[in-house]
Amino acid sequence: MGSTTNKTVPVAMTIAGSDSGGGAGIQADLRTFAFHKVHGTSALTCITAQNTLGVDRVDALPPEAVAAQIMTVAQDIDIQAVKTGMLLNREIITAVAQTLPQVGLTTLVVDPVMVSRTGMQLIDNDAIHTLRTQLIPLANILTPNRYEAQMLGGLQINSLEDMQMAARRIYKLGSRAVLVKGGNMSGELRGVDVWFDGDRLEVIKTETVDTTDTHGTGCTLSAAIVANLTLGEEPFTAVKSAKTYVTNALHHALHIGKGQGPVGHFFPLVQ
Repeated sequence: MGSTTNKTVPVAMTIAGSDSGGGAGIQADLRTFAFHKVHGTSALTCITAQNTLGVDRVDALPPEAVAAQIMTVAQDIDIQAVKTGMLLNREIITAVAQTLPQVGLTTLVVDPVMVSRTGMQLIDNDAIHTLRTQLIPLANILTPNRYEAQMLGGLQINSLEDMQMAARRIYKLGSRAVLVKGGNMSGELRGVDVWFDGDRLEVIKTETVDTTDTHGTGCTLSAAIVANLTLGEEPFTAVKSAKTYVTNALHHALHIGKGQGPVGHFFPLVQ
């Protein structure tokens, strides 16, 4: 009879929506965790009917169902770090913000998912207020895109100095670190991110990848940060490692469907 090896592995959780096209949301997060050799658990917040061309329908789960998923997993499995993605409404945000401390999940990356990369608001003002006041103060790292940073920081962002000012302002909302993402910026600022943790203000620049298949980059980045935190990296190092992973995934983006394809989460398998 052959021997078996039962391994103890790091565990992360994603609390987010389902992308039926497989490019973002829960699907992207779990693939990113797996790439980093981290076991992924999940709490589903909503179900979308979407493909590479866009979203046709969104159905929210009851907040009680979201809370139950988090609690049930956490009662059995030792989770080292958590990320949130699309939480959709005030009730779900409140449920998540109340449940995480109850079950001792304190290492948290919040991808606010308030405004799309094209500038379209995705959740209503009540949900944004709840995110600001209840969830963001629990976060170790907050990862707003340009438009989300404009809304949270209360300023227009057109320059590196604007990004730095936004990071400082958003930090005051209570997150222990802020990463203002520059994927929506133009020219030489495209892909430049700004990190601020109350002491350290850093500009993070990685290679710009020329591709239109970028669906899921925000989800993937925050999931990779969580995976790296789970593996024991310090927050700033976890962010830099995650940026490198996303850059490689963009180099191997998947040109599928008739619209914007996803990044290549499993790029070593398709080179």
